Amino acid sequence: MSRRKAVSSSLMGAGVAAATAIGAYLLVVGPWQRRWGATDAEVDMPMPGDERIPGANFATTRAITIQAPPEKVWPWLAQMGQGRGGLYSYDFLENLVGLDFHSTRQVLPQFQEVKPGDVIPLEPGGTGYKVAEVEPNRRLVLHAAEDDFGESGVSLAGGETTWVFLLQPLGNEATRLIVRWRARFPYWRSNRPQIFLIGLALDPVEFLMERKMMLGIKERAEAQQSAPPEAAPPRAA
Repeated sequence: MSRRKAVSSSLMGAGVAAATAIGAYLLVVGPWQRRWGATDAEVDMPMPGDERIPGANFATTRAITIQAPPEKVWPWLAQMGQGRGGLYSYDFLENLVGLDFHSTRQVLPQFQEVKPGDVIPLEPGGTGYKVAEVEPNRRLVLHAAEDDFGESGVSLAGGETTWVFLLQPLGNEATRLIVRWRARFPYWRSNRPQIFLIGLALDPVEFLMERKMMLGIKERAEAQQSAPPEAAPPRAA
């Protein structure tokens, strides 16, 4: 076999392997990532905030069971954000792109009051999601349009997104945390080549970070739930 034929054969083999890997990702891995931990009913059910992006072209629904009641989970949601409680995910990865996240393991009283119109910052400049709806111990609906971010991937793609956190009690001592992320990206904007790269990278990166965030919330809420109550100060004689 000539050298040219050998190179051609190697390239063909690599192409077949790459196509097989991409196909497996699109058909198996991607769908699993986008509904990690969620039941069919949870994926299909309507959630608060869905109506804000009726034409979403990217959506995920993920869920996790937390062995703590909703009131123990809620404080970790209320204080999320850059310069607040963090996102409980991979801080070192977020900080590689200058986001300066430091996820706390403490409930921060100064960030527990959340109301519609508040900004949950995701960047040091204070830009991020706006609180659209809030019901303590039950739901938090965040919304962001193109102008609500700085020079982030969402802004560059001209995207609009919602990020919804729903707490469903399971008896008296457990909670189902359901997280839905919906986005609409106008892919027809051919003058923005970043869109292609965002679409290619969004799925695995978004899964990696959100899964870790959900596990981080679970870990913190369960640790708080199992912690012994603080001893009352001694009474004066």
